[in-house]
Amino acid sequence: MNDDPLQTPVQFLPGVGPRRAELLGKLGLRTVEDLLRLMPRDVLDLTDLTAPGDLQKDRLQTVRGSVVDLDGRSLSGGRTLSAVLLDCGGEYVRGVWFNQNWVLRKFQPGETVLFSGKPKRKSGRWEFSHPRIQWINEDDVQSHGGVVPRYGLTEGLKMHEMRRIVREAVENYARYLVDPLPEPFREQNNLLLLQEAVNRLHQPADMDQYRAARRRLIFDDLLEFQLGLALRRRVWKQTEQAVPLPVTPKIDARIRRLFPFSFTEGQNRAVREICADLAREQAMHRLLQADVGAGKTAVAVYAMLVAIAAGQQAVLMAPTEVLASQHGETVEQLLIHSRVQRLLLTGSLTVAQRRQALADIKSGEIQLITGTQVVIQQDVEFAHLGLAVIDEQHKFGVMQRAHFSGGDVSPHVLVMTATPIPRTLCLTEFGDLDVTTISEMPPGRQEVITSRIGSPAAARKAWEFVRGQLQSGRQAFVVCPRIERTADQPGADPASAEDVYQKLSTGELRDFRVGLVHGRMDRRQRAEVMEAFRSGRTQVLVSTTVIEVGVDVPNATLMIVQRAESFGLSQLHQLRGRIARGVFRGYCFLFSPSDSPEAVQRLMALESTSDGFKIAERNFELRGPGDVLGTRQHGELPLKVADLTRDAALLDEARAVAFSLVDSQHIDQPAYVPLKIRVLERFGKLMDLPQSG
Repeated sequence: MNDDPLQTPVQFLPGVGPRRAELLGKLGLRTVEDLLRLMPRDVLDLTDLTAPGDLQKDRLQTVRGSVVDLDGRSLSGGRTLSAVLLDCGGEYVRGVWFNQNWVLRKFQPGETVLFSGKPKRKSGRWEFSHPRIQWINEDDVQSHGGVVPRYGLTEGLKMHEMRRIVREAVENYARYLVDPLPEPFREQNNLLLLQEAVNRLHQPADMDQYRAARRRLIFDDLLEFQLGLALRRRVWKQTEQAVPLPVTPKIDARIRRLFPFSFTEGQNRAVREICADLAREQAMHRLLQADVGAGKTAVAVYAMLVAIAAGQQAVLMAPTEVLASQHGETVEQLLIHSRVQRLLLTGSLTVAQRRQALADIKSGEIQLITGTQVVIQQDVEFAHLGLAVIDEQHKFGVMQRAHFSGGDVSPHVLVMTATPIPRTLCLTEFGDLDVTTISEMPPGRQEVITSRIGSPAAARKAWEFVRGQLQSGRQAFVVCPRIERTADQPGADPASAEDVYQKLSTGELRDFRVGLVHGRMDRRQRAEVMEAFRSGRTQVLVSTTVIEVGVDVPNATLMIVQRAESFGLSQLHQLRGRIARGVFRGYCFLFSPSDSPEAVQRLMALESTSDGFKIAERNFELRGPGDVLGTRQHGELPLKVADLTRDAALLDEARAVAFSLVDSQHIDQPAYVPLKIRVLERFGKLMDLPQSG
C-alpha cells in the first residue's frame, strides 16, 4: 500500500469494504483524498427557516413544508399557471410558475420541500413566484446539524451511508493534508488553511463556514489549472523560436491590393495585433475569433501572405473536406491575379496527385497549402513553414496545434473560430493563447428578424410571408437536420431534406423553382445545384447544414429551419448568418413544435439578439462547456470541482494570480515547490509541460 495515508484506498475505511468501494469508484472516489476533496452537490440550510407567520414581503427567505395540492390551469393568451401548495405546520404557502407545465411532474403529495425566494401576499396567503426548490428526504431529516451537505450518489448508495463514509474520512485523515499554498499567499488571497477548509466543507456550523470552505477548494482547482496554462505559455515563449515575418508598408499595400474590399476597423485591428506577433522571433500562439460574417478568413489570408512575402510557406487546416474546399475557393478567388503558388490538399486526391503535391510542398514550390488534417500527417514535409492557421480547432481536439511545433524553428500559429467563444472558455480551453476578437460586421450587412414558429396557424402565416417575398424577387434557404427519413418514420418526415423538398415542391412552394442539396451528393452535383441558386435560376434551396459555412448568396434573405430544436444554438446562429448578405433585410423562421424548456429558451435567445457573443454566453449557460465547444468526444476540461458558469468571478481572480506567479517567477521559489509539484502531477502530461517546470 502507498506510504501516503491520503492515498489509502476507500475500501479500507471502516464500513466500506469491496462492494461499496466499487460503487464509490463509479463516482470517481478511489482514495481517501478523493473523499476529502469531494464537493457536496448542494447543502440544505436548516438554520435559517422562516415560519409563514414571520414572512416579510420581497425579502429572500426559506420555508419548509409538505406538498398537499398540485394545480395546473390555462390562462388567457395561451399562457399557463402551475401551483404547488405547502402545509407548513398548519399554515399554507403557495409556489407558482407561469408557462412551465412540466414543473408539476417534479412533485409528489406528501413530500417535504424547501421553497426559497421573495414572497408576496396574495388573497390572504403568502406566495413565492418561481421559487428555488429543494427536496428533503428521510436521510436529511435524520442528519445532525443545521447545515446538511448533500452528495452525488449512484444506485446502491444511500445519502446517510455517503455522509458517514465522508465523515469517517474527514475525522481520521484530514490532519494529513499538507497545504501547498504558503501562509502569506493564503492571507493575501483570503483563503482558509486546507485542513480547516475540508473540515468546514463537510461539517459546517453555518453557511458562512461552508461558503469559505467551498471557495478555497474551487480556487485551488482553478488556480492549479491556470498555473498549468501559464507554465505552458512560458515554455513556448522560452523555447519556440520562429522566423520573424516583418511587414513593411510596401508589403502591406501589395497584399491589400489583392482584396476587392477595404478591411473593417475590426479587421485592421486584428491585422495589427497579428503582425506585431509575426515580427517577433518567438512563435505566435493567437486565437482569432469573429462573429459570423465578420471576415476572419480575409484576416487569415492576409497573415499567410505576410509569411509568403517573407519567403516562408503557410498552411490553413480545416476540420472537414467541405470547409477546406470552401477555404480553397476563397483563397483561389482572392489570389487569382497573384503569383502565389497554392494547393488544396485533402483525402480525395488520387495517389499520383498526392505524390506530386507532397513533392511540391517538400521542395517549397507550393507556398500556400489549404487542407484537412492530412496536412499534419507524417509524410507531409514542409520546406520552410512560417505560419500555420488552424480553423475551428475545437473540432480537432486541443493538442493538435502542437503537431506543427518541434525542431529548431517553429511556425507561428493562428487558431481561428467563427463560433464566438464564451469569455470563461477563452480563459480555460484557449487560456494559453493571446486572443483577438472581431465583433464589427462589414458595412452594409442587414439585420435578420428571427421568429419561432410553434403552431400550425403561425406556420401558415410564415409560408404566406415567404411566398410574398419570393414573388418580389428574393430567395430562400430551407434547412433540415437530416437527409432522409428514419426507419421508424412511416409517413413524410418534417426533418428530412428529401421529404421536405418533395412536400414544398408540390405544396406551399409549388409556384416556385425549388432545388435540393445535401452532403451525400458528389461534389459536381452539389456545385451545379449551388450555382443554380447563386445565379437565381432556382429561388428556394432545400438543404442540410452543408450550407452552414461559406455559402454567399446576397439575394437570399429568407431562412426556414425545420425542427429547429434539433440544432445547437451556435449552429442556428451560423446558419442564420447565411442570409441578408446583400442590401435587403433578412427573415429567419425557426419551425419547432417542441415545448421542452431548454428548446424554448434556446430559440428565444435567437429571437432576442443577433450578437454572436451574447448567444455564445447564453448557450454556455444552457449547455455547459463540453457541448458548446464540441469537446465531449475529446474529454471534458480537467477541472474537479469548479464550474465555469457558476465560478466565473473566481476564475478571473485565480487566472490573474496564476499568471502573476509565473510572470514574476515567484512560482520558482522554494515556498511554492509543493504547489508546482501538484500542478505538474495534475496537468504535466496533458499540457506537455517539462517536469523541471
